[in-house]
Amino acid sequence: MDNTLVKILLVEDDTTLMDMYSLKLKEEKFELMVASDGLMALEQVRNEKPQIILLDIMMPKMDGFAVLAELKNDATTKDIPVIMLSNLGQKIDIEKGKELGAVDYIVKASMTPTQVIEKIKSYLK
Repeated sequence: MDNTLVKILLVEDDTTLMDMYSLKLKEEKFELMVASDGLMALEQVRNEKPQIILLDIMMPKMDGFAVLAELKNDATTKDIPVIMLSNLGQKIDIEKGKELGAVDYIVKASMTPTQVIEKIKSYLK
């Protein structure tokens, strides 16, 4: 798949992590959109229709679980794959993400950005 045709939304409020993932995604030639809070993420999704969303949980204005629930309850966005990308690694958080409709749940500390890219690619095939 030609990554230049793939639009990814990265939702992350930590600027250091945002920069790190943004750099890696751009190196892979993905078309990247970013949002630093949940409300901005919903607006971006509705306006731009990304092919996949990387979604943090702990964010200002609206947390990732609330964003995910809203996306999955909207007929126009429910089929967009969402990968939760969080530091919350408790079983209850992972189960909640999956129950709300995330296709995957990545604990940031357990994967390198390169591994995250490979995971993204596996959902784009």
